[in-house]
Amino acid sequence: MYPHTFRGSPPLRRLLFIRQAAHPKHFLLEVRCRDGTVDPVPLATSRCGYRFHPTSGNLPLWRQRQPHSVLHSASNVAYDLEELWHAWQADPSDVDELWGNFFGSFDAKASTYAVAASQTIQETMQLLHLVVDFQIHGHTMAKLDPLGLDVPEDIDLSLYHFTEADLDRKFFLGFSTTPGFLSDYSPVVTLREILRKLHQAYCGCVSYEFAHILDRDKCEWLRDRIETGKPHDDYDKNRRLILLESLIRTTLFENFLAARCPSSKRYGIDGGETLIPGVEALFDRAAELGVENVVIGTSHRGSLNLMANVLGRPISQIISELTVGPRPVQVADGQGPIFTGTGELYFQQGASCDRPTHGGKSVHLSLVAHPCHLESIDPVVLGKTRAKQFFSGDVGMTRTMSVLVHGDGAFTGQGVVYETLNLSALKNYTTGGTVHIVLNNRVAATADQSAGRSSRYCTDIARALGAPVFHVNGDDVEAVVGVCMLAAEWRQTFHSDVVVDLVCYRRFGHNELDDPTLTLPEMYQVIKNHPSSLNLYEQKLLGTGEVSNEDVQKIHEKVNIFLDEEFAKSKDFVANKRDWLSASWTGFKPPEQISRVFDTGVKQDRLKLVGRAITKLPVNFKPHRAVEKLLKQRVAMIETGKKIDWAFAEALAFATLLEEGNHIRLSGQDVERGNFNQRHAILHDQETGATYCPLDHVVTNQNEGLFTVSNSLLSEYAVLGFEMGYSMENPNSLVLWEAQFGDFANCAQVIFDQFLSCAEARWLRQTGLVVLLPHGYDGQGPDHSGAHLERFLQMCDDNPFVIPEMEPTLNRQIQECNWQVVNVTTSANYFHVLRRQIHREFRKPLIVMAPKNLLWHKDCKSNIAEFDDVEDHPGTDSQVTRFKRLIEDCNNHSSTEESVNRLILCSGKVYYELDDERKNSGRTNVAICRVEQLCPFPYDLVQRQLKRYPNAEIVWCQEEPMNMGAYSYVAPRLRTALRALGRGSFEDIKYVGRAPSASAATGFPSVHAQEQSELLKKALELEQIKNW
Repeated sequence: MYPHTFRGSPPLRRLLFIRQAAHPKHFLLEVRCRDGTVDPVPLATSRCGYRFHPTSGNLPLWRQRQPHSVLHSASNVAYDLEELWHAWQADPSDVDELWGNFFGSFDAKASTYAVAASQTIQETMQLLHLVVDFQIHGHTMAKLDPLGLDVPEDIDLSLYHFTEADLDRKFFLGFSTTPGFLSDYSPVVTLREILRKLHQAYCGCVSYEFAHILDRDKCEWLRDRIETGKPHDDYDKNRRLILLESLIRTTLFENFLAARCPSSKRYGIDGGETLIPGVEALFDRAAELGVENVVIGTSHRGSLNLMANVLGRPISQIISELTVGPRPVQVADGQGPIFTGTGELYFQQGASCDRPTHGGKSVHLSLVAHPCHLESIDPVVLGKTRAKQFFSGDVGMTRTMSVLVHGDGAFTGQGVVYETLNLSALKNYTTGGTVHIVLNNRVAATADQSAGRSSRYCTDIARALGAPVFHVNGDDVEAVVGVCMLAAEWRQTFHSDVVVDLVCYRRFGHNELDDPTLTLPEMYQVIKNHPSSLNLYEQKLLGTGEVSNEDVQKIHEKVNIFLDEEFAKSKDFVANKRDWLSASWTGFKPPEQISRVFDTGVKQDRLKLVGRAITKLPVNFKPHRAVEKLLKQRVAMIETGKKIDWAFAEALAFATLLEEGNHIRLSGQDVERGNFNQRHAILHDQETGATYCPLDHVVTNQNEGLFTVSNSLLSEYAVLGFEMGYSMENPNSLVLWEAQFGDFANCAQVIFDQFLSCAEARWLRQTGLVVLLPHGYDGQGPDHSGAHLERFLQMCDDNPFVIPEMEPTLNRQIQECNWQVVNVTTSANYFHVLRRQIHREFRKPLIVMAPKNLLWHKDCKSNIAEFDDVEDHPGTDSQVTRFKRLIEDCNNHSSTEESVNRLILCSGKVYYELDDERKNSGRTNVAICRVEQLCPFPYDLVQRQLKRYPNAEIVWCQEEPMNMGAYSYVAPRLRTALRALGRGSFEDIKYVGRAPSASAATGFPSVHAQEQSELLKKALELEQIKNW
């Protein structure tokens, strides 16, 4: 925390003075300003006009809670006071004792009302100014730093024109209708008392930031709990013993690991031990309020303690992994090999349990496995939470919640945090609020916090989204527990995000083998002499007599005995159970259980039925003229069964999967319309603005939300992470994310690298997420041409020098690969590859190089026969499934064509340009085959073409530069296929494409056209092609 001068706030926006006194024959008028209306409300008066007893009850008017009221002017205040002043002067007994004491406290010289009223109004304004400043800026004076390095500011009374001599004077504070201690019906109060209450509420070991919240109800809800609550006073001995035991378990766990595993990096929670009692209280309170499932994301700091003491992971396993490292599951004798993946570091693994609460309930906790890339887990957790809510029918989002534990440096430094926060209130991304806990040890890795942010607090970013921030001193376990419970109540009440800033310290370095005194000597000299939060709490309880030394010793002995027992077990620990998929994935197969291939075709009558349903509009719906024309074209497509384009094929794939009961979710920037004006999943009435989604009406009484399409915020990182988490929850869903342009996917590279490409290998978690990346060189410059296909192929884990088992009826090759990469050239093939994602007994990510100008290309369209399940139609290509991994030459060559002297293999839209060039050049001795599925590589189908054209020169042609695209991936695999046939070498594989380039594409349209023309001509030239 940086030094900050405590200053007065801007002029008060809201002051309420209830006009309480009037002549007996007068009516008191209250002015109300809600919704911009002003209503005079007559209220009953008493005999004397000073002690009102409204007909609604027996309390005086100023003790009635009122709705929002407009400010009264100073003259109105003066008028009220004048009436009471005259009444008190006439008969002091006729005025309430509070008022009598107040008027009697005026200086004797202020004998006239005019002087008294003027003095009172001015001082009241000053005093209320002081109150609001505490509410807004009190956190700057709070005792938040457990080390005492950051000295809080103190109040300067002179800023409000008060002195020490005024402390025991009584002041007219007015009557507040808002919650808080101003509403305790004491209009007259001493300055000392009000300062005491303000310090207690806002400047203790807990402070609050909520003045940035625009919703008045939320602010009043918080003020009510902050100013009128009595934290910790209701903690009895049993409650404090529970907190003490939790703190002992947390502290002794870290001490035990430090003693028994001194050379291991455990990223302990030393210095922030109160986090564990805090999250336990959070889960308990949330369960009391109806939460049944909590999805948790955290970083490596403290994750072992969280797994051991909250999620029930066996400590013997943790110790074993610390001493000898994580080991794969041991295979029993006679049992075949099982897939154990590549493993993960012990402090980055996931865990789950059903945790009983102290209130007698049970809550399911899921800690999501995470990489070391800080905060990348945040959107994944939210996506998983949202999916849980959907599949459990938690429409109100009250039964499943998410909790994220952050580090202070990462919370303020990683941009994905803001992207994730920005999802919190979006219709199709909200999870009903996330509880964020920042483990604020005020050191990133080795750098001081002054190098980590420009703002005062690491949590300031949350204020932009209107989330309240609760700062708490991490040495005060009861305060930590209190704010965590308050956070749970906020989430369940307002269904929005809330942040707990747990200000603590890091007793050791970034890890336990690091020496932090190299860069932070002063801080660590203080830390060396600073008692732990456990020592402080034990001293507090012993000092009050609530616990005895025997009580404390008994808990210590119990925990130590348990830890010793777990250490003994760790020596013989063997992982004998693979942590596989959750219950919703029952029946889905791991890689060693080979799945058979399923047909993805759909009968024509069924296609026409759903096709008609998704081209029908409600009565009186007025679509845009272009959309109306498009729908008529789609009606013609489905009725004639001819020329079905890409977007309609996608809609048919979605519709047939929805008809089968599968959930579909598509998100990304502008996906509702489609970035290229092709999809139109959401239609807009041009007169009323009403919207209509045809895919919501595939079947009668279709479940709400079964199909979800949503434009996302302008983010790739967080949105792809969200969809990643969503896709991991339930296999019976087709989840898709579409980039606006394929190249923009690099903004989400962390998700591709650390989650999507390796989730099954690292954490044994399958996902069928589909990524649509518009790709194709058409002169739009470096950022709008390619999707960097080479990056996705580079991450494929298939061996380029070994041809796997290629039994066509089995899925072994795909199951043993980490993901699939396709570059599809027909609408029917796109239809089948989407349906294939669901119609199989396992899940794999699918990367699609989606088209741009092929969306309307005449030759890219397909006839309905290519969508159906009729045996032996031209679409099968003898590949069993209707998805064609390779499309052979369109000229219906025989099984052996010795006359063909060149075989061009390509992928994507360049095929159509090659075919046009071949027709224009009259080359009949050239065959062109499309590799639709690049990964895993279709060795069997490629070899079939190599056999078909025994005399052909082998060419790989691509639009991309040589160092990009598929060439570097295809070339070694093509060589392996040739070598297996005893044909040629690497030098015999010819390359046609653009030269190597640092930029993905030229920005000059004329240069692009020239390059494209040259590569097409070279691919079809008569002479033998020479490599670069």
